[in-house]
Amino acid sequence: MYFFTDEEKKNLYRGLLPKAREMGVADELRGWNWPFPPLAPIYDVLLAIYEVAGAYCPTGRDLYLRRVKGIKTRPNLAMQKGTVLHGALAHLIVAAKRIIYEEGVANYQKIVARLNELPLYPPECWPGEADPGEDPENYARLLRNVKVLTDFEKSRLIARIQEILVKQPYIGEDSLVSLAIPVVVEQKLDGSFLGLSPNLSTDAVTYPEPVIVDLKFGRPQPFHRLNTTGYALVMESLYEFPVNLGCLVYAEFKDDRLLVRKDLHIISDELRQRFCEVRDEKARLVAEEIDPGVPENCPASCPYFPFCR
Repeated sequence: MYFFTDEEKKNLYRGLLPKAREMGVADELRGWNWPFPPLAPIYDVLLAIYEVAGAYCPTGRDLYLRRVKGIKTRPNLAMQKGTVLHGALAHLIVAAKRIIYEEGVANYQKIVARLNELPLYPPECWPGEADPGEDPENYARLLRNVKVLTDFEKSRLIARIQEILVKQPYIGEDSLVSLAIPVVVEQKLDGSFLGLSPNLSTDAVTYPEPVIVDLKFGRPQPFHRLNTTGYALVMESLYEFPVNLGCLVYAEFKDDRLLVRKDLHIISDELRQRFCEVRDEKARLVAEEIDPGVPENCPASCPYFPFCR
């Protein structure tokens, strides 16, 4: 899911990256210029990335109800599914790294065996809302999806480890991990410089060229690129190196098959400017306790639907 195919690597390194360097980014829109406009936050309100980037509610009333009225809701089925599948993928990648360090390169066959035998993401680690007693059919479907996702990613991890080992006879464990699994999952970031939460967590960051990866299990939306933009700005504000690229990974389950589509994109001036504008609009909504009103059309799946309709 977080690893690029040969075709995607060509697009990344021979297409998007040179284009991003040629286009450049206005210095005032780099995260390291957080003390100055337009990056400097106007209001003393710290928002999560999803609160800025999310536009599932057309008017943003979900943010008003949550942050101003203090209304807490139960995650809907799509949210529960996303949380479980994100957790399953992170669990597998971290376990794979741990196995390599524990066994060492000399015990390559044990690494493969342990990866193959690795149990599924345990349901006791799932969010409490994913209760099999409430919706057995949905729970069973989610369990199947976890298995499909885990099996797919296991085979890719093993193939990547084998590919590195056949080419590098003197490699050590740490180098093997960095080359075969060049991704940090759920990297914690402090977004305070940009008026964002101090407890942010990216889905993944790939290296050596930093790419912000955001995993989605729903339909593509035009505002999704603001997620990767927000994390890129935060990384630039903290580490002061440029982050030019993002990747949205859209995963879909069809029967027992996993279908994946990636949206590799440049984190452009336009996206950065738009992120700052939306952040300021939503921070103002919270700071001044502005009720933006009920949208004309509300999806019934919205957790706040009962409070608006």
